[in-house]
Amino acid sequence: MTNIILLGPPGAGKGTQARHLVENRGMVQLSTGDMLREAQANGSEMGKKVADVIARGELVTDEIVIGLIREKIAEGAEGGFIFDGFPRTLGQADALGDLLAEMGLKLDAVIEMAVDDSALVARITGRSTCGGCGEVYHDQTKPWPADGKCSNCGSTDVKRRADDNEDSLKTRLMEYYKKTSPLLGYYYAKGQLQSVDGLQSMEAVAADIAAALD
Repeated sequence: MTNIILLGPPGAGKGTQARHLVENRGMVQLSTGDMLREAQANGSEMGKKVADVIARGELVTDEIVIGLIREKIAEGAEGGFIFDGFPRTLGQADALGDLLAEMGLKLDAVIEMAVDDSALVARITGRSTCGGCGEVYHDQTKPWPADGKCSNCGSTDVKRRADDNEDSLKTRLMEYYKKTSPLLGYYYAKGQLQSVDGLQSMEAVAADIAAALD
């Protein structure tokens, strides 16, 4: 079992690499956003807490997120877990470390998908995704098929995020770096941080991540 954190700015390809790890290593991706939506939908005790907090317009507490992660870990995963979108702060990093230790697990690696900002902007502003399966396309490097159907699943639902524009992306990048810089230092000091070039091909990034984990 391998437990990792994937770090990287918006558009670095974390989602693509997480899917690759899920498919090839039997890992389970724990995405904060997905867990919150699932908890709201399933009506569990934790889900009711989440729904109540969101209904009041408040931010979901670290305690609730850790509680959701605890539930998911308790369900088990043969290949281990990928933490995506958490931790975002040093306090959350400490809380996650404590939770793993309490459950007899450890964090094996923190993978930073490092990118050049200007190249990332060019990548993101041309990006679209399939609404059916999440396959990623790009106006320049991998255009949406001419027949209007996703080459992976055949869906005709193509999506482009409203905030995938240069000004919005620069704001998101600044927010990411402000929050994440301390985490990079935190995990580097623990000897757990490994960087890969996130602007390589998907296959090359996947190979570098595999090398870091093996």
